[in-house]
Amino acid sequence: MTSKDKPTRPGGKAKGRDKKPHSGSEKPAARAAGSGPAAPAGADEPQRISKILSRAGVASRRDVERMIMEGRVSLNGVVLDTPVVNATLADRIEVDGHPIRGIERTRLWLYHKPGGLVTTNADPEGRPTVFENLPEELPRVLSVGRLDINTEGLLLLTNDGGLARVLELPSTGWLRRYRVRAHGEIDQEALDRLKEGIAVDGVLYGAIEATLDRVQGSNVWITMGLREGKNREIKNVLGALGLDVNRLIRISYGPFQLGELPIGQVQEIRGRTLREQLGPRLIADSKANFDAPIYNDQPAAAEPEAEPADHGKAEWGSKREKAEDKRERALARLDTRRDDGRPSERGRSRGKPEERPARPPVRRNRSSNVWMAPGARPTVEKKPKAAEEDLSPKAVRRAPAEGKRRARP
Repeated sequence: MTSKDKPTRPGGKAKGRDKKPHSGSEKPAARAAGSGPAAPAGADEPQRISKILSRAGVASRRDVERMIMEGRVSLNGVVLDTPVVNATLADRIEVDGHPIRGIERTRLWLYHKPGGLVTTNADPEGRPTVFENLPEELPRVLSVGRLDINTEGLLLLTNDGGLARVLELPSTGWLRRYRVRAHGEIDQEALDRLKEGIAVDGVLYGAIEATLDRVQGSNVWITMGLREGKNREIKNVLGALGLDVNRLIRISYGPFQLGELPIGQVQEIRGRTLREQLGPRLIADSKANFDAPIYNDQPAAAEPEAEPADHGKAEWGSKREKAEDKRERALARLDTRRDDGRPSERGRSRGKPEERPARPPVRRNRSSNVWMAPGARPTVEKKPKAAEEDLSPKAVRRAPAEGKRRARP
């Protein structure tokens, strides 16, 4: 009896199920279609066209839908009249006759929001918004959650709508810390009861970590940490405890800290740091794309023309030029010329010999071989002229001759 003749047990695996699937990354249908250019990641996944254009940085989804109704968007040469259309990145999508540039790499920025700004793209009341006060070099970004108009501190910005949505969810579990200044009195025991949750006006708020930092006059400073981030959660919870919040600053959002970031400034998180902080689960849930390029809207600088190969001669020549420049700089430090080209009092010019001015003769007025500084006075009192001996060089040379003349008969 062979293995083929063995009876199968009831409920056993079907024949051929124990075979491993093909190791190729392409689907069988794609392999049967023939070999073609590799499509980008996610290109074969149909998505709503408004989502694709929003992720490509064209505009928000609502603005894209309005642009479609105005007839400004075309798909594969057909002008769209409804936003209820699915497309892929492999399709040819044009806005105002220009093809979209594609999806950009997932990026994240830290922004220190000042008070008085509304976290919205357009405010019907005409109040200043966050996006109107961002630096001009930023691309189109979305905010991760919102901060009230009077709330200050850390606000996360990203160009990926999927990432913004995932980081806003309470299931993500990221702790958000706030520094709160409130008017009133409270003790640490009352704040510890917030760890069990609290219900305010029929709304149940989850566990909140609260620490009483200090008392400043009639105000108290409290550090609070929460994971849900419901609308006006801190103000409602502290209001139920008899406190009136008069200042609110968010100092951290998950692993990202406000630190010493100046008010109104933006700081981008490096791609490697962002991947490490998100982790595989959040990257998969948000479908973040770290393989796409980063588009720069600024014109690139003109590249220098390529020089012909000189087999190392240019490098040797550059080293020689550097040595000569170094020597010239050393000589320049020794130059004592004035700015007007005339020689200074403490040196002479480095011009040609015929250009150098004639040096005036040195006049020596001293009658002794002892050097004295100009303007100095001898400290020894002079003898009377009658008793003073003539020690000049002429008198010394004249003395032996006079002695000889006197010695003759």
